[in-house]
Amino acid sequence: MRVDQFEGGPFAENTYLLTCESSGVRIVVDPGHAVRDLIRVLDEEDARPEAVLLTHAHLDHVDGIPLLLERWPDLPIRLHAADRPLYEAVGQQAAMFGLPPVELPTPTYDLEAGQRLNYGREIELDIRFAPGHAPGHIIFIDEAGDRALVGDVVFRGSIGRTDLPGGDHRQLLDSIAREILVLPEETKLLPGHGPDTTVAFERRSNPFLQDLPASDDLSAAVEGTRG
Repeated sequence: MRVDQFEGGPFAENTYLLTCESSGVRIVVDPGHAVRDLIRVLDEEDARPEAVLLTHAHLDHVDGIPLLLERWPDLPIRLHAADRPLYEAVGQQAAMFGLPPVELPTPTYDLEAGQRLNYGREIELDIRFAPGHAPGHIIFIDEAGDRALVGDVVFRGSIGRTDLPGGDHRQLLDSIAREILVLPEETKLLPGHGPDTTVAFERRSNPFLQDLPASDDLSAAVEGTRG
């Protein structure tokens, strides 16, 4: 699976294009302002996306959806049901930042923790629930590629903000401990803003995560709750 990243907009948000290189299937994750560049790539490759997956419904992660729908009106939009209030309040989100209103199509609220999504022959994503930055925030684990698309849960040297509606700092730290720091240390983290990082780098150097339990203790605790 190939992963292309496109950064743009006033929030410097990362939009991702996932490509199954053996079948040509494409998936868009978190289409923000940079979706224009993504569409150019699709046009050059004479391709179209099969679906849009959202880690969460903050404005900067969804404001590229209208442009995608102009080109492909039947494109399905998928997200977690707990982020429905944010998605439906996108107009208020835009007003809060002094930006023009955004009109979004009706999505499918069908993404849940524990699901495995398959597109083509190579795109296989496991969904984990990671609220705190947003009530319905999820992350997508590409186990075969040792990668995770983590949205705004964790960044290189930082974590997602929790001062927006629905944010909860303690819950965010719990999500990072439970769903991200238990991944193999070499796992590459693809965030919603800024450069890539790894689980190992964040575990050792992220100042927000130094008081969390050690990785072995986290793994044992998570296995206990899942067992």
